[in-house]
Amino acid sequence: MVSSSSSSVLVMIVSLLLIVLIGSSSAQLRTDYYRKACPKLLSTVRSAVKSAVAKEKRMGASLLRLHFHDCFVQGCDGSILLDDTSSMTGEKTAGPNNNSVRGFNVVDEIKSKVESVCPSIVSCADILAIAARDSVHLLGGPKWDVKLGRRDSRTASLSAANSGVIPPPTSTLNNLINRFQARGLSAKDMVVLSGAHTIGQARCTLFRNRVYNETNIDTSFARTRQGNCPRMSGSGDNNLSPLDLKTPTHFDNTYYHNLINKKGLLHSDQVLYNGGSTDSLIKSYSNNPKAFADDFVSAMIKMGDITPLTGSNGEIRKNCRMLN
Repeated sequence: MVSSSSSSVLVMIVSLLLIVLIGSSSAQLRTDYYRKACPKLLSTVRSAVKSAVAKEKRMGASLLRLHFHDCFVQGCDGSILLDDTSSMTGEKTAGPNNNSVRGFNVVDEIKSKVESVCPSIVSCADILAIAARDSVHLLGGPKWDVKLGRRDSRTASLSAANSGVIPPPTSTLNNLINRFQARGLSAKDMVVLSGAHTIGQARCTLFRNRVYNETNIDTSFARTRQGNCPRMSGSGDNNLSPLDLKTPTHFDNTYYHNLINKKGLLHSDQVLYNGGSTDSLIKSYSNNPKAFADDFVSAMIKMGDITPLTGSNGEIRKNCRMLN
């Protein structure tokens, strides 16, 4: 018979082991992972991202979004980059991604350049994480040391990408909080990562209902957006508007000022400041750009830790679009 004290010790040991196991995969990620195996990695990626963003500033937001959409489905494993094959349907045609997620050609270019300096060493998942960081920094945002060592998934999941794990632009505040919490991210992380909407653009079909039918919106702002988004569905669906009308290609805290002024473009933007539990965070970030930058860095690192493949799991793809 086991004594109560022995049983308590056993429970404690099991609990500690579980914590170690849960944290072990992200703990294997480290900022100097490729220091010896691919010393030119960071400069190679930065040069390619800089070139892409110089050609089209919107690409910075697109590369950042690719990393986000990748991490929320199966973890940060490069699964979003896989093309469909006869035996597997990838994630590119899922509702949140189809005709929306972009930048795949740029990722191909980055991967090609990385392969030329260190073949079969660096994962596509890690390239996405570095490209997201470089995009933010090149557009005026903070810089951080990216944790690396992820491996690429051998599978993708259309059903998972369609399951609602990526919150849609019609989301309520509760849905946003719940979806982020399901990936280990707090309500604060959600609010600060939403601040990425300080850059990038959205299609008319995603904000049409907000600018024509919602009341918690500045009337002149709504009228301006209506000018590029006809009321009738099917007309101008893919017309673009900047998520942040004021500084659309500069990474700053203007997004939060917009929300306070009822100028959030998407429904899922404005619900963050609409008399709910996150209003105080919006006010805080609107007044303190340094706090936003610091917390954004922390949240991005945390997001990059979502269930990565490490060790002997997955593979290092030679081409990000297909399995080896």
